[in-house]
Amino acid sequence: MAAPGKCFLVTGPPGVGKTTLIIRVLEALKQSNPSLKIQGFYTRELREGAERVGFEVVTLDGRRGPLASTTISSRESQRWPNVGRYKVDVSSFESLALPELQVKVDTDLFIIDEVGKMELFSSSFFPAVLRVLESNIPLLASVPIPKSGRDIPGVARLKNHPGATMCMLNTSNRDAMKEQIYSNLINLLQNQ
Repeated sequence: MAAPGKCFLVTGPPGVGKTTLIIRVLEALKQSNPSLKIQGFYTRELREGAERVGFEVVTLDGRRGPLASTTISSRESQRWPNVGRYKVDVSSFESLALPELQVKVDTDLFIIDEVGKMELFSSSFFPAVLRVLESNIPLLASVPIPKSGRDIPGVARLKNHPGATMCMLNTSNRDAMKEQIYSNLINLLQNQ
């Protein structure tokens, strides 16, 4: 069982800056402690002009691949699951994200942005997230805000985990939340 307070879940409305906050915390951690072994990934919007046309997965060592798209149209993509107008490329996601979630002895911190509907189409993803959670290694992750008041079952399970601390993000608390999460993680990492 994860020790209380080792899992930080960032949530908030779409576009509030969850990914930006996670990247800023990650950069601050790397700057203050370059020898940290951090594993994981984040998702980034893909835009054509002002229009969002998809998302890509970016590993912490800079590898990238498609997660979801409105513009991909191939025979293969016809079988991909949909989230709204996006087609989710589950195999691309798994090939990048799953190796990053392997629990290793020397890992100091995991970053998972995000545990959401698109990512959960991978049947291997949530079990990997649970292994990370149970490993007792600190975790910084983002989860979507519930639509119409109901959480996705996997997200609800994470939020209800005894080691999880919810961090509700809004436009007025972003900077303070970044500082708070950063200092909590620094304290945790120094006491390991």
